[in-house]
Amino acid sequence: MIKVAIIGAENVGKSTLMNALLGGKVSEVSEVPGTTKGTIRRYFGKVKLPKTTKNPFGGADELVLIDTAGLFDPEKEVRGKVLSEEKFKELIKEIVNADVIIHMIDATKGLHRGMEKLHYMLKFRYEKPIIVVINKIDLVPREKVEELAKIVEKRLEQRPILLSLVTYEGFDKVLEALTYYSQYASR
Repeated sequence: MIKVAIIGAENVGKSTLMNALLGGKVSEVSEVPGTTKGTIRRYFGKVKLPKTTKNPFGGADELVLIDTAGLFDPEKEVRGKVLSEEKFKELIKEIVNADVIIHMIDATKGLHRGMEKLHYMLKFRYEKPIIVVINKIDLVPREKVEELAKIVEKRLEQRPILLSLVTYEGFDKVLEALTYYSQYASR
């Protein structure tokens, strides 16, 4: 079983992505920041992944998806509304124990400094495979999305996947990345 933590600032689309991956509504979704009240929610499910050497026939792979509360307020350099310092530390511990991390960025807000620092800590100190996703690309002109993608690639040293969970543009690329990194996860 592969543990996948979905992280990002408040209201970036973490729960929506989880619902899309599991193919149904398992996590509450709202336009109100801080909807994920608990700091951590785990959901077990099978996600249809493309073929790999470890999974040569493709099909479903067992995942534990960890839906996290917004780590930071996207407008400020502060922790998310529902996170006390103790809960923040608990959440970081859970993220560090994940096999794969999906780092979501809101195309309408850009890369949050706190998330950038956390990204580097997870990548270099804990050597975690991270899938960087810019979500809500349907809400921003294409040239702005491309500009943000270049900024994110430069700052995080990784090309992001461009995603819309309204049109599902880029969703197949998220599945491909998840498949790729899942091959190397401890089982």
